[in-house]
Amino acid sequence: MESPKQSDDKVQLLDYEPHYQADFKRLNTEWIERYFRLEEADLRVLDHPDEYVLRRGGHILLAACGEQMVGTCALLKMDETSYELGKMAVTPPMQGRGIGRKLAEAAIAKAWSLGARRLYLESNTQLAPALHLYYQLGFRPTTSGSPSPYERSDIQLELLLPT
Repeated sequence: MESPKQSDDKVQLLDYEPHYQADFKRLNTEWIERYFRLEEADLRVLDHPDEYVLRRGGHILLAACGEQMVGTCALLKMDETSYELGKMAVTPPMQGRGIGRKLAEAAIAKAWSLGARRLYLESNTQLAPALHLYYQLGFRPTTSGSPSPYERSDIQLELLLPT
């Protein structure tokens, strides 16, 4: 029997397609409402990912286990060399299996391939497992971000990518 902390090799990463919008929204709503409240800035992105992420040069990944979508994250283009890593979620029954790490590593690789030199993210210090992952991946606190549109955001992190 596989330990719940081991990576789940049955998970497949997929690029976003419009028919995944409900899963993208469900996965994010699930974690946000578990700890905080859904905000207007969330709803704009979750209800209209084509407009607020893809058409602006961003990218969305999903993690599938069989036919079920179990995780997601988005790269939101900030400028020519910076992307925000956001809307990262893994459904609670699948947490602790390395899915968040797979998503984050794939997002970092995608951002680098798109010419990013900096990844930025906002989080909350209550989310210790997420922050632990971000620190392991090399993200460090920053104060160079603009004011957050999210009430829940109390920490900003960045990862500088190699040129």
